Amino acid sequence: MAIHDFIGIGFGPSNLALAIALEEQRQTGGPSLSSLFIERQPTFAWHPDMALDHAHMQVSFLKDLATLRNPSSRYTFVNYLHEKGRLQDFINLKTFFPSRHEFSDYFAWAATRFEDRCVYGENVFEVLPEKHGSAVSLLRVRSRDQTGEVHERLARNLVVSVGGTARIPESFHPLRDDPRIFHSHRYLDSIAANAQAGKIAVIGAGQSAAEIFMDLHGRPGTPQVDLIMRARTIKPSDDSPFVNEIFNTGFVDHVYSRKPAERLELLREFRHTNYASPDLDLIQQIFKVLYEQKVKAQARHRILPRREVAAARADENGVHLTLNDTAGGPSDTIRYDAVVLATGYERQQHKTLLAALTPYLGDFDIDREYRVKTSSDFHPAIFMQGASEPTHGLSDTLLSVTAVRTGEIGAALLAAGQPDAQRTAVGAR
Repeated sequence: MAIHDFIGIGFGPSNLALAIALEEQRQTGGPSLSSLFIERQPTFAWHPDMALDHAHMQVSFLKDLATLRNPSSRYTFVNYLHEKGRLQDFINLKTFFPSRHEFSDYFAWAATRFEDRCVYGENVFEVLPEKHGSAVSLLRVRSRDQTGEVHERLARNLVVSVGGTARIPESFHPLRDDPRIFHSHRYLDSIAANAQAGKIAVIGAGQSAAEIFMDLHGRPGTPQVDLIMRARTIKPSDDSPFVNEIFNTGFVDHVYSRKPAERLELLREFRHTNYASPDLDLIQQIFKVLYEQKVKAQARHRILPRREVAAARADENGVHLTLNDTAGGPSDTIRYDAVVLATGYERQQHKTLLAALTPYLGDFDIDREYRVKTSSDFHPAIFMQGASEPTHGLSDTLLSVTAVRTGEIGAALLAAGQPDAQRTAVGAR
């Protein structure tokens, strides 16, 4: 069985950017690493069920797969526009924020250059240690394809980039299999299956909830929509210049150098820049919709603030939500034809995936180069992408530092391949 220098689990933007960084290192005279990426989707796709017609990026196009690491890269968004013959037209748009459709196409355009290094349609479900004597020298990566066949591959190192999993509120756990209740990451496909829904609840107060509200407002059939949130009101994200400096690549060093309590306070202080905070322009669109309802004496949509879903039940007549007023008002039970959970994501899947390696991974601490600190008898390096927000800051799950982070991981992978590479032990500082 062939042994890969590293296997990347997942092939979204983060591991795609890593493939680019390593390819460019090789082209400038660096060593060549044998790599393989394993992606569960049948083809490259970036949040396909949230590719709404009027949705745009929330970060500048300059925070693409390569620019902040290598502005002269052939894999920049600007070069993509040039090769597609749209560069001058894009300039005339006078925007830093392309549509989500266009940025998704940019990612797919870049991914086609690495199809020989990626296996699509396989879901990695287990990573096992391979011992040589008393030490772990290799990793056995096990995946299952769409026919159910299991594949096994060996790797010296691992890069895990599996993204987040849908956060489902506890009150909805018993209804997970009801097609009338679905998370925002499955929105377009699921709303098509619920095209006749006349009354829809959207749970959440962030960008996804706001985008879905506006999408439902413009859909045929004019469904009635309730936007239900625990907050008192919708608050905009703070994208002012000084605050945005927390997404600069240099801020990662600042966060990582802090003590755990200080990191936690930084995350709490700037949480509104990324969570439960839609763009101001989107908030203004929603306000205008509700204002026009007042002008026309209509009552099609509602915002229900300070509400918590205390219970959810479903029957043949619909989904019934019991809403508690967190300000002390009376509870109310409302019937809906469909419920969209724009309730965010959890990032714990990597721990489940690496469960068989737990004896070697200690407390799952991650060093500055995004490498899991392991015991001294564990030789492979395991790097994490998008799972280091507590130690590296709010930018970790975003595109903001992707290009630079993958350059750092690429350099660390090359160092890990050298005979005298230093291994980071549990508890090392």
